[in-house]
Amino acid sequence: MPYINLQITKGATRDQKAQIVKEFTETLVNVLGKNPEHTHIVIQEIEDENWGFSGILTDDFRKE
Repeated sequence: MPYINLQITKGATRDQKAQIVKEFTETLVNVLGKNPEHTHIVIQEIEDENWGFSGILTDDFRKE
């Protein structure tokens, strides 16, 4: 049973999330031969102020 936990910053549309689920599932089927009916994908959206990289918060980065 494949399980993918994808964390992204907020802002993806429902259609974009649906495409992610579809294409990640297809990749697991094509590369690993997994059954799509047993594949679980969770998308967690994180506020920009709760995500940081290169020593700064993402909301500060996007202001630059």
